[in-house]
Amino acid sequence: MGFSLTQVDAFTDQPFAGNPAAVVVLPSPQADSWLQNVACEMNLSETAFLLRQPDGFQLRWFTPTVEMPLCGHATLASAHVLWSEGHLAPTEQARFHTLSGMLTAQKQGDWIELNFPPKYANPVETPPAIAEALGVPCIRVSLTDPFAYVVEVESEDMVRSLQPNLTLVRSLPAEGVIVTSRASTPGFDFVSRFFAPNLGIDEDPVTGAAHCCLATYWGDRLGKTEFVAYQASARGGVLHVRYDPSGNPQERRVYLSGQAVTVLRGELI
Repeated sequence: MGFSLTQVDAFTDQPFAGNPAAVVVLPSPQADSWLQNVACEMNLSETAFLLRQPDGFQLRWFTPTVEMPLCGHATLASAHVLWSEGHLAPTEQARFHTLSGMLTAQKQGDWIELNFPPKYANPVETPPAIAEALGVPCIRVSLTDPFAYVVEVESEDMVRSLQPNLTLVRSLPAEGVIVTSRASTPGFDFVSRFFAPNLGIDEDPVTGAAHCCLATYWGDRLGKTEFVAYQASARGGVLHVRYDPSGNPQERRVYLSGQAVTVLRGELI
């Protein structure tokens, strides 16, 4: 008997949009090399593997080349699969044991809210390779450790039309580059794109983990705690983002909400 596999488009309510992720619910532990080979075979930005635990599910995420410590869209896809395929009742909270600690997901009508750790970006001098790779003026450059550079540019149009030199992006000492700006499209607070050739992903369509950083970044810039964000890749995706900076820093969380659509079910034989 093979392994069931589901492909889900995350952060969208329409098929063939958002960010696709494969989800495999494992009946038993499998070797890391097999998990990586499956992710390479699927050739999506992320493949998620779930293994039931006494109080939830172990969740691991793999790009075609590496295991990731955190992934938003594949967590959203995993929660969607657990509820839509009967592993959890719709009223049950999804609990995930991950490399980033305990993560949870809650079904809220047609939306799913993820509970994630925040990331913080610290301003740095603009590396010459960043300016050259992007080919546009950089208002502000920050760095999260060890995730990515965050580059604020002048306009949404600039974010949308960007055609970076991915060879130069690959040379940077970071997993990727998040390019962002305030939104000019009504209904959105900020827009972004995420380029990560060092992870085997030239451009990630919609990146939940990037919004763990963008929530804190734009919270400081806009003086807000709730946002509607758009990731302006070719596929595009909408996220509702909530971050409260008050209280104990060790207990702060980012809440990411999105929708998900199943597009394929199959069997790994």
